[in-house]
Amino acid sequence: THPDPSLSSLFAKENLARMSEEQLNRYDRLINEPSNDWDIYYWATEAKPTPAEFDTDVMAMLREFAKNRNREQRLRQPDLEYLFEPPR
Repeated sequence: THPDPSLSSLFAKENLARMSEEQLNRYDRLINEPSNDWDIYYWATEAKPTPAEFDTDVMAMLREFAKNRNREQRLRQPDLEYLFEPPR
């Protein structure tokens, strides 16, 4: 499973239209070549260093987007409905 589908999909929605062809190619490589989606997530959130071959301007954009995304998520309290659901 993808660790945070909203991160990459929202990044794509906000950025793909203004990327150059070269950047689009680098983005395509970034999301398709690593064998593990978690790697991309860890690189974007700087939990792990990005390998040199993927440390491009596009990865920098994704890292910056992840920082802003995390800030947005902190503005909202987590849902607590699960506390009131009957046990299964």
